[in-house]
Amino acid sequence: MRVLVAMSGGVDSSVAAARLVRAGHDVVGVHLALSTVAGALRTGSRGCCTREDAGDARRVADLLGIPFYVWDFADRFKEDVIDDFVESYAAGETPNPCLRCNEKIKFTALADRAYALGFEAVATGHYARLADGKLRRAVDADKDQSYVLGVLDAQRLSRAMFPIGDTPKPQIRAEAAELGLAVADKPDSHDICFIPSGDTRAFLGARIGLRPGAVVDDRTGAPLAEHSGVHGFTIGQRRGLGLAGPGPDGGARYVTGIDADTGTVRVGSADRLDMWSIETGPAVWAIADGAPDESIDCLVQVRAHGAPVEATVSVTEDGGLLARLHTPIRGVAPGQAMVIYRPDVDGDIVLGSGTIRVARPAESVAAR
Repeated sequence: MRVLVAMSGGVDSSVAAARLVRAGHDVVGVHLALSTVAGALRTGSRGCCTREDAGDARRVADLLGIPFYVWDFADRFKEDVIDDFVESYAAGETPNPCLRCNEKIKFTALADRAYALGFEAVATGHYARLADGKLRRAVDADKDQSYVLGVLDAQRLSRAMFPIGDTPKPQIRAEAAELGLAVADKPDSHDICFIPSGDTRAFLGARIGLRPGAVVDDRTGAPLAEHSGVHGFTIGQRRGLGLAGPGPDGGARYVTGIDADTGTVRVGSADRLDMWSIETGPAVWAIADGAPDESIDCLVQVRAHGAPVEATVSVTEDGGLLARLHTPIRGVAPGQAMVIYRPDVDGDIVLGSGTIRVARPAESVAAR
């Protein structure tokens, strides 16, 4: 099979490429140039897709004896990932740019070009498994990335490959060392790749500017402080609220709601973060069968490394998802993705996903 491997320059995609070569596939490596700053360099384990990473990927490709190219997707990445990230925060949401990158860049822009050039599949170093057309969690639960792949539909998944999802991370590093790959001990990238400083608030502030508003008590509406923009807050946030002290009950206060239209940030006690119902926008289905005809009992997850909880999920009139949780999830934010799974003895199966529009506490659910 002719396979294009997205090579980030890290150990995971390097071993993925090596495994495909060893399996006898016709493999070509490609590194995605996503930064508009051509000379960008990695800072420790922050950032990715830098000049340094491209060099690491090229050296691995040379060692494996496969062709290697660098494709410039910087403009597309800015439009579909960075601009979307900024706009979402300006609207009071909490987006996950890794999901958007998988959806719009790796498995759309990159994949479409690959297929046009005659490749039969696109492979990455994600920790997830594909079996019988079904996307499953990785063997290594600590590294599982099925959540950030939950935005892919069945058609995209049918031409994807995840060669390392059946192996724990320590063994991947050991395998890289045995192959003589210099990236065997390279640190994993973390945080948001296009904010290598790690200062998300400063990054957003430079692009959104000042949009003053009030921080208010979520029960009484009493003003407590002023802020310079809702982009500096996310649901569940505890620090950096600009408050002089604890709440009336003596406990910490958390962001419980954000209204970008009025610039209002609501804060309250921790128990106000418990959500029992979640609604999303139009769903993306990872399974070939598509949307179920009736409600289903499944697991839902709202963060990349969040704990899944049991829920009953149904499809709304506009094609979205409505999850009634059996136990609450704390700090659910609009803009996050809700990925639904079906428990299975061979590893949970991803059914689909949707972008969260609204989450409701117990009293709101009961009223409905």
